[in-house]
Amino acid sequence: MRMSVKNLIAFSFLSGLSGLMLAQPALADGDADKGKKVFAKCMACHTIEEAKNRVGPHLVNIMDRKTASVEGFKYSPAMTKAGEDGMIWDEATLTAYLTAPKAFMPGNKMAFAGLKKPEDISNLIAFIHSKAVQ
Repeated sequence: MRMSVKNLIAFSFLSGLSGLMLAQPALADGDADKGKKVFAKCMACHTIEEAKNRVGPHLVNIMDRKTASVEGFKYSPAMTKAGEDGMIWDEATLTAYLTAPKAFMPGNKMAFAGLKKPEDISNLIAFIHSKAVQ
C-alpha cells in the first residue's frame, strides 16, 4: 500500500508523539491550579465555565466529547471530518492536539501554535477535568 506524502508526514508525526507521550508523567498527576494559569492562554478564544462560543468553541465538558460537536460553532472541514470519523477529546487526543494543533490536524482553524512544555499540557488537562460539570 502506498501512502501519500501528507499521510506519511502525519503518520511520522503521530508515531513520534506516541513515543513522547509514553515518556511523560501520567496526566492524572497534573496540577489543576497550575492548569488554570495555562488556561489563561486559551481564554481569548475559549470558555470553560459557560457554554458560550467565542472565536473557538466552548470547552464545557470537552472530555470524552466528540470533536466538532458544539452546536452553533462553524468548524473547519478537517475538524468536522474528524468528528464524523468518531474522534473524541480524551487525554491522549488533547495531549497530541495541544502539542501542535496544525501538525496533528492539518486544516483546522485554531491559530494557537501549541504548548511546548508537557507539564503545561498535563496541568491544563487536570484543570479541564476539574471544570467538568457533574
